[in-house]
Amino acid sequence: MSGNVSQTHAERDGLDTAWTGDNNAWWDWYLTLADGGGDDGPLLELAEPAALPEPPADELAALLAETYPVTAEQRATFARDGFVKLRGVLPPAAVGRLRRLLVEHLAAGGRDRPAGRFTSDELMWTRSGEIAEFVLARRLGRLVADLLDVADVRIYHDNVLAKEPACGRTPWHFDDHHFPIDSQRVATVWMPLQQTPREMGPLSFARGVDLHRLVDDVPFSTTDASYDRAVSQAFADAEVSVEDGPFELGEVSVHSSLCFHTAGPNRTTAPRMVLATTYFADGAAVVPRPTLVSGSGSSSCPGPGRARSSTPR
Repeated sequence: MSGNVSQTHAERDGLDTAWTGDNNAWWDWYLTLADGGGDDGPLLELAEPAALPEPPADELAALLAETYPVTAEQRATFARDGFVKLRGVLPPAAVGRLRRLLVEHLAAGGRDRPAGRFTSDELMWTRSGEIAEFVLARRLGRLVADLLDVADVRIYHDNVLAKEPACGRTPWHFDDHHFPIDSQRVATVWMPLQQTPREMGPLSFARGVDLHRLVDDVPFSTTDASYDRAVSQAFADAEVSVEDGPFELGEVSVHSSLCFHTAGPNRTTAPRMVLATTYFADGAAVVPRPTLVSGSGSSSCPGPGRARSSTPR
């Protein structure tokens, strides 16, 4: 079955049940499945990003409606590697505005953000018109549609991903296991909201859109880091190339649901803030049986087979 763990694997690995907690509780559990070796030591001193003058509303609206030119080389890279990193998708002032909105959103929700926590929320665009302006932007939706080579895309969900100082690793995974969508025309825009050095835990990608074949038979553990360790070892044995470089301000990555990726710990004194928004090809259906690794994702799809909103073409 596309878009999820196979029923055979779900039953074998104890995943054949839906997640019953909220999004943040899911992340609290999921990060316990990462092999955190070598995460100790002093944190790199980094200051919170300085506030930038925000763009006027009309300039921001015009920017978000303007398409980002995707080149033939970038399309080929995405099709071959399963991901691509793109610079200058948004100017620093627009990124600064989005960061402020998400920080205020988390604060308004009363979320506790202690050191070591992975703080998250999703479907924010359904509650904030200002956040929706970014999530539903033609600039992002058209970019993803071009990389997926489809006519149009829809929103699965948005997700703020804040790795607080000293938060640990995210385990190796690929999103086809996680999103309950019966399609592999699915991609996520991962947009850091500050310059993100290696010490802050940027997303890292294994090059090769079909690398999941190397580890399809590795049992998934719901209680320890054995899956993460086995995937890491399999990639090392196969000499898989990994892109783990930093992100500049305004740079984003787009990764396919078939792309294996991970993220390092945040070994700095500043939170690593990210907006991750997932889109899928218009017309794709929701799988009938979400599993434990689908998290609270079923809430993203309130109607049969469709997410909530088209992205303008």
